[in-house]
Amino acid sequence: MANDRAIGGGIFAGSVIGIIVYGLLIFYFPLVVLEITAFVAVLVLLAILAWIGYTMATTPPPEPITDIPDTPPSTPAAPAQASKDETAKA
Repeated sequence: MANDRAIGGGIFAGSVIGIIVYGLLIFYFPLVVLEITAFVAVLVLLAILAWIGYTMATTPPPEPITDIPDTPPSTPAAPAQASKDETAKA
């Protein structure tokens, strides 16, 4: 539990520092930083798509299911029994 809290705190601190550094870089070097950001965003998106495509292309198809047991034919439901009031009326 304490180890998870330490890791979470480290991720939080690193994220806040990253936001501050990115903000400063945008302020001092806007064009270069935006070009790099756009390039990295497109790179990550295309890498994920390439990984999905590679996985789909190299994964063998699943084995067909052939051991489906035969189910007995279902029996029709029993007819509803008439209530005492209905039999008394008849």
